[in-house]
Amino acid sequence: MKIYKKAVLPKGFKANGIASGIRKLKKLDLALFYSVVPAKAACLFTANKIQAAPIQISKRCLKENKKFRAIIVNSGNANCLTGSAGLRDAEEVSRALGNALGFKKKSILIFSTGIIGKRLPVHKIKKAIPGLIAGLSAGGIAKAKTAIMTTDTFAKELTVKLDIAGCSVTLCGIAKGAGMIAPELATMLGFIFTDANITQKALLKALKIAVADSFNCITVDGCMSTNDTVAILANAACGNSLIDTGRHFALFVKALSLICLELAKMIVRDAEGATKFIRVTVERAKNFSEAKKAALGIANSNLFKAAVYGENPNFGRIAAAVGASGVDLKEKDLKIKVSPLTKKEIDVCVSLNRGNYSAIVYTSDLTPEYVKINAEYN
Repeated sequence: MKIYKKAVLPKGFKANGIASGIRKLKKLDLALFYSVVPAKAACLFTANKIQAAPIQISKRCLKENKKFRAIIVNSGNANCLTGSAGLRDAEEVSRALGNALGFKKKSILIFSTGIIGKRLPVHKIKKAIPGLIAGLSAGGIAKAKTAIMTTDTFAKELTVKLDIAGCSVTLCGIAKGAGMIAPELATMLGFIFTDANITQKALLKALKIAVADSFNCITVDGCMSTNDTVAILANAACGNSLIDTGRHFALFVKALSLICLELAKMIVRDAEGATKFIRVTVERAKNFSEAKKAALGIANSNLFKAAVYGENPNFGRIAAAVGASGVDLKEKDLKIKVSPLTKKEIDVCVSLNRGNYSAIVYTSDLTPEYVKINAEYN
């Protein structure tokens, strides 16, 4: 398995990103990912009960269609809390793109990220579509990965190549996210592309496994957004024998899990205003759910996160957070270890002395800069 710290699209994929005018200062804000052949798709969405129009449209497409040709993403506008008009806007964008590419709108997945509560400027997007398509290329991923960002300070990207039955399979992942990050998907978008030949059932199963210990184990501020999505397209362009179960599936899951975990960590490292990357490990729990619950209790504690920022070893805040998490434990069984707070990367290890299960959650410190960024975000 070879790992590349940049986005390299697999066979049969092209991409592009342009400035359509949604965002100010001519920033790239519209991305297109295109497969030259029909691709299978699997997606996981935010658990937030308020879900943006593009998620609703994409869910409908996933139910009605089995093969997909494109993903279009805009930043700067979430197209959320826009009612039936927002649904029509998302459908109009899909229809316009489908007409321009020559296939039905249900073959397109659409996603948005940005400000909640404002109508999507469809006229700007439609006007930009011809140029977006004209610029499609394998190297266009460089612009596309930038066009999906909002408050991010750097692009999140990773590529893995592995051998499956004599074929070189590629998985390429990009993501955006820096604030409103919480488990069950955060304010983040993750897009993964592979030329692997894999069954639909196996593709979705692999994504669920990969996301469980990565995107669903990060938190910056405990705030879950309305647009969060992780999507994967597999176009079978590599020509490998069909992956379903067994050793080849395990290899695919290993590569996909690596991409998802590294992208998730990048999101935490880029957390709004953050100065510290914190790894919270809870061990000797009764089960995994209990371990994760306790770890999240710590990772979402503003008191703990503020203490880390101030390099203040007030570990009573950790104990209080575990106790408040709802995990049934006794004071005498609680053991806490914390690495030096003067470092940029902090390890917190908590033992519950209740069993043999463990979980890891990744988070960041809470800083005045985080407050400033979100006080001004509009």
